[in-house]
Amino acid sequence: MGDEPGGPRYEPRRTRRVSIVSSFVFAALIVASSLAVGATAAAGQEADCGDRASLLVTVLDESGSIVLPGATVVLRWTDAERMPVREAADADGRLRVCVPRDATEAVVWAEFGDHSSGQAAPAALVSGEEREVRLRILSSVPSGRLIGRLVDRETGRPVATAAVSVVGRPAESASDGQGRFRLTGVPAGRHELRVRRLGYAPLRHAVDVTSGRTTELEVGLVREPVELEPLVVSTTRSRRLEIKGFYERKHWGELLGLGTFYTAEDIERRNPLRISHMIEELPSIRRGLHNARAGCRLSVYLDNVRVGLDLDAFVLPIEVAGVEVYKGPASLPAEFGGSDSRCGVVAVWTK
Repeated sequence: MGDEPGGPRYEPRRTRRVSIVSSFVFAALIVASSLAVGATAAAGQEADCGDRASLLVTVLDESGSIVLPGATVVLRWTDAERMPVREAADADGRLRVCVPRDATEAVVWAEFGDHSSGQAAPAALVSGEEREVRLRILSSVPSGRLIGRLVDRETGRPVATAAVSVVGRPAESASDGQGRFRLTGVPAGRHELRVRRLGYAPLRHAVDVTSGRTTELEVGLVREPVELEPLVVSTTRSRRLEIKGFYERKHWGELLGLGTFYTAEDIERRNPLRISHMIEELPSIRRGLHNARAGCRLSVYLDNVRVGLDLDAFVLPIEVAGVEVYKGPASLPAEFGGSDSRCGVVAVWTK
């Protein structure tokens, strides 16, 4: 079954689960991705960036000898308040990105199945110049990721330019203007997180990293010489939703008021009899997922596949990992756009 809208219709009560359990399956993913990437996508990535800076990312296997078409490249601007780029590499395992004029710094990494690359911070992005980055997917060592946000424990304001690392690992991440940081390719197991920032008490905190999962942290740093204990709150993200871009859309959608989002924890807490019951509690959404404001029914996608009229016939609340609700075309992310989405979209993701 494909992931693109308009593909085969979804079969009721069937949850797809993908896992990489051997090098054979990893190789099969490479072949499948090669077949899935069309020439049109490749041509589109050769677009001329004019006088803007550009970034050319190539994704390779761990040996550095095989390109990985279809790998997901994620690029986050560290000095500009913009939504991160999340796109698939072309048939040559490459992605070219034109840099926004207000951005000069970024971090970039790649994802392929349940595996990730380390992250890279390209040299300063200069107008009219192209920077090349080569990323290797770390497939032989079970690994996970650490992402988080640093805040001042007293004021709640983000703490930028702090050095974040895992003790015994060479990689180090600097928190950006919103206090965010990310460490990819961290071996599974228990590690010690270290945070250092001038003017704040240094922090060392034990954290568990799970293979193929993302651990999210919120760290409250304390100013020296204030006698307070640092505060760390840890949660684990769904790897499936991470790869599909759910958390990025949730962050920006809630920040800009573009949509409503439910996680598995929200659904478990509400414990609805049917998943449609939660959606129909939203203002202007009526029984049958009818958008009263637009006068028509919301389009419904299950794991990015268009489904029929009765969403509840295809999935139970206990099977759902996340839900996105957009009430009109103006709020829709690009991946859910199209003429059949003019009344809004409900996107449901299974576990």
